[in-house]
Amino acid sequence: MRMESSVGAGRFKHVHIIGVCGTLMGAFAAYLRRAGVRVTGSDQNVYPPMSDVLRNAGVELFSPYDGANLDRIGGVPDLVVVGNVIGRTNPEMVAFMERGDSYVSLPEFMEKHLLPGTRNLVVAGTHGKTTTSSLLAHVLNESGKAPSYFIGGVSVSLPHSFHVEPNSSWFVLEGDEYDTAFWDKVPKFNHYLPDDVILTSVEYDHADIYPDLDAVKKAFRGLVSRIRPGGRLIACVETANVRELLDDAKVPVVRYSRNLSDSADYHFTGAVTDGAGIRFDVLHQGKKIDEVSLPLPGEHNALNALAVYIECRLLGVDPALIKKGLASFSGIKRRQEERGEVRGVLVIDDFAHHPTAVRETLAALAAKYSGRRLLAVFEPRSATSRRKVFQKEYTEAFDRADEIFVAVAYDQSKIPTDQQFSSQELVEGLRGRGRTAEFFETVDSGVNSVAARSRSGDVVAVLSNGGFGGFIPKLLDRLRQG
Repeated sequence: MRMESSVGAGRFKHVHIIGVCGTLMGAFAAYLRRAGVRVTGSDQNVYPPMSDVLRNAGVELFSPYDGANLDRIGGVPDLVVVGNVIGRTNPEMVAFMERGDSYVSLPEFMEKHLLPGTRNLVVAGTHGKTTTSSLLAHVLNESGKAPSYFIGGVSVSLPHSFHVEPNSSWFVLEGDEYDTAFWDKVPKFNHYLPDDVILTSVEYDHADIYPDLDAVKKAFRGLVSRIRPGGRLIACVETANVRELLDDAKVPVVRYSRNLSDSADYHFTGAVTDGAGIRFDVLHQGKKIDEVSLPLPGEHNALNALAVYIECRLLGVDPALIKKGLASFSGIKRRQEERGEVRGVLVIDDFAHHPTAVRETLAALAAKYSGRRLLAVFEPRSATSRRKVFQKEYTEAFDRADEIFVAVAYDQSKIPTDQQFSSQELVEGLRGRGRTAEFFETVDSGVNSVAARSRSGDVVAVLSNGGFGGFIPKLLDRLRQG
């Protein structure tokens, strides 16, 4: 049963969400409110901007997690939805379980109530899935197809991150490989009933839940094997990790690559990155069929756009409308996002944390802002980057930056000492490659160092997958002070 029908029939009048301030859970809560459901939610810390977004949507917020919240929310909710950051010992979770309330994860909820009746277009991969899924939803929307969508980031081009369009045939989903819930240690995308899958890349990541690359490949192999009859797999075949999985597909496989030497159905050539983004030619079976422009820099974004072009073309969308949609895309928050320019110094916010993402992002920025010095500020914050698994790879990921500033790794207290990433060692490795690099232990000292080294015309790329202690607003303020 579609969720819109369920809500209209009064099936869910009150939903409580534990872990409501996460990006995905918050977007889901706002969607439920738009659908007329009473939503209560709790989180350990409730603060702007998410607290403002939720309160403006009409979500009733409680903090911190507390078993007493069962009484405070008033009445027994029809359903409790539990975020994947919630553990079995969470006091509020314990209280709901002891009372016997019905609870599900968000992916389970979607599998049961949103996805059975739609053609589900799942974008998955170690890199690029947020940009690609947002781009796909935007192009379909601009083409008049009005899809439902669920995006794991904040798109400038879409009014919401979670949207269900009544009677829509298509549902675009960002397919996350991270685990679902404390009782369901499988990838979230296992619940997404895929019809079409865009697979952008497969690399080792999420070291906190995957012991090695084979475990990661096993997860993606499961996704490929779950594609429903009548669907297809659109795969970037530039790496052996992806090519290994193609034999598991029981549906047609469409291959794409930037490398003409790769055996693929689609390629792009003639890519040019400038201040306006990237332009390239689309080849099908070796013949040019189109020219495309995207207002984002970098060949990795050209690959994302090519995947969207292929999917939309195979879905029957007019190529002229696909091109128009790609050209009008405004990007994603925290993906090469310009946060401000002060005294001629442009500050960029980017989510990059995996060494491949760092390398591709810096290459794209160096091309877009050609002729300007590029300063990179890196915070090792993700579960993988705080571990030494990519210690050597990071030393090679910053080659396009003119100067590099490396913060102390975020909280490593739960990581064994012999497995911890070393920011000091990274700086030494960068210097050994002839790079200008500096280590800093506090946000304030890092802000002061970057501000002191910056001069008019510079571009400062701040790379972190978290809040980084407010580094960017502090840097902008410091630059204003002169």
